[in-house]
Amino acid sequence: MPEADEVDEEEEMPLSLRLSIADTLTLGNATCGFMAVYFTTTGILIPHLTGSQESGMARNSAATAVILMLCAAVFDLFDGLVARKLRSSPMGAELDNLSDLISFGLAPAYFVLVYGMVADDAQQRVAAVGAIVVLLAVVLRLARFSCVTVKDGTFQGMPSPFGALTVVSIVLLELPFVATLMAILGTAWLMVSRVEYPKPRGRLAVAMLSWIVLSMGLLTSWAFDAPGGQLLLQTGCALQLVTGAVIPLFATARRVNNFRDNRREARAAQLP
Repeated sequence: MPEADEVDEEEEMPLSLRLSIADTLTLGNATCGFMAVYFTTTGILIPHLTGSQESGMARNSAATAVILMLCAAVFDLFDGLVARKLRSSPMGAELDNLSDLISFGLAPAYFVLVYGMVADDAQQRVAAVGAIVVLLAVVLRLARFSCVTVKDGTFQGMPSPFGALTVVSIVLLELPFVATLMAILGTAWLMVSRVEYPKPRGRLAVAMLSWIVLSMGLLTSWAFDAPGGQLLLQTGCALQLVTGAVIPLFATARRVNNFRDNRREARAAQLP
């Protein structure tokens, strides 16, 4: 009888490990993150180390790497929607965290590291510290996400896809090195903060998807050196940065208003 039980357990194990449609999308997320690291290495870092002056190739590779991170964000958006509509395997949550770590932790941190090596006014060691801070912020955020329960419809801290896109937008803005580093560290802090961010559902999900598609178009025009492409890209990056800074202000204002309303209700309840 014990032998029969062991055989049954072995036959049931593969069923629990089958990948669902949502899991396949999650693996697409991880693949995009890895390929973003690949294009950052082969198109930006290696030409810089070998003394190649092909700025066009570096621009195309940077745009491709960021577009791949945007594609990873699309996969991350849809795997959650599909998982809620259909189903996900028991591995779904773990796959999602591991994929997010690659696409929105490793890939943007590596992008910052390479920026510190190729930019004219950058300092490699200081940029390495900034890259480590970004990576650790995503690690802490994903770990906390698995352990902490927050109210429905919100995230605690800036979501890692939004944080990754904000980090690369800061780099692409080509600000002075100190300003770039401070903005990157501020984004990392927002990812581990307690600031509430709305989950992309309904109209917000549509708006997010539209913004991603628009960003891909801006990156493509910049990569092919289209007229006004540089200005359009910088405008898009600035909007991404402003959005990341404005949302916490609205969240803080809403929290203050709720606190005031609760105090007024408490005082009104105490009156005879």
